Amino acid sequence: MNKLTAMQVFKRVVELNGFSAAARDLRLSNAAVSKNVNQLEEHLGTQLLIRTTRKISVTEAGQEYYQRCVAILDDIAEADLLASATTSEPRGLLRINAPMSFGILHLAPAISEFMDRYSQVDIDLVMNDRVVDLVDNGFDIGLRVGDGLKDSTLIARTLSPVARAFCAAPSYLKKAGIPRTPDDLQDHVCLTYSLSSQHGSWPVSNHGETASVEIEGRYNVNNSLALREALLQGRGVTLTPTFIVGDDIKTGRLKSILTAYTPPPQTLYAVYPQARHVSQKVRVFVDFLAERFRASPYWDD
Repeated sequence: MNKLTAMQVFKRVVELNGFSAAARDLRLSNAAVSKNVNQLEEHLGTQLLIRTTRKISVTEAGQEYYQRCVAILDDIAEADLLASATTSEPRGLLRINAPMSFGILHLAPAISEFMDRYSQVDIDLVMNDRVVDLVDNGFDIGLRVGDGLKDSTLIARTLSPVARAFCAAPSYLKKAGIPRTPDDLQDHVCLTYSLSSQHGSWPVSNHGETASVEIEGRYNVNNSLALREALLQGRGVTLTPTFIVGDDIKTGRLKSILTAYTPPPQTLYAVYPQARHVSQKVRVFVDFLAERFRASPYWDD
């Protein structure tokens, strides 16, 4: 048994909550993962994991051993980083989680450029409009859009502001009229993003203060690209990030409205689990995104 390998395998089994997931992550067979964990348990003379047909559970001894494995493997990784030349090329698998619409429109093209620049880094991109736990799902880094981050276990780096716009198609506004104040929205067909915590109300600016206006959405959808399509078809009015509709507003396919009441921008963050060291592949990827998206993002130019 290679004890270091067995510890790494055990650590990933716990973090990914499964042998198959750990095998995929480590690029090993399921049999190899099971063998490493079994040999480690035999060596220690104690059970680390309880296996059932549906899930695994970590024993008390396993939880304590996992914590020590994390600390030891972090020390080894940190020593490797310190010993390696600062100019060495980043390498390895980088697992990324991102919102679906932003991922398709902006992150995917950026990743293509990143992979050209860093040929030794492999990418596993998972896009999901629901927020997932990075640690439990084995992600190295995630992208988040919001007013702030509540998870204190994550490190966050600001990448760019995310402006929002009230907008609608000219065809809809010609038919329904242009709302002049937020209260006018009650007389319009509102299209809402159902995963937003504010999908039943929209924030509005009011003399520097942010308030909210209650709206009723005839069409609720959990994906911003589908929402954009409904906008372009003249189905109603919405409030959405400009990284979704910026080009449409510039070309006149959509018209920005209620500009005096636009809420303050949100923020695009890169987030990653806390550790005593940040891996080189994560560090260069975050720096790359900060350079690409900037404090004044290109979709608002």
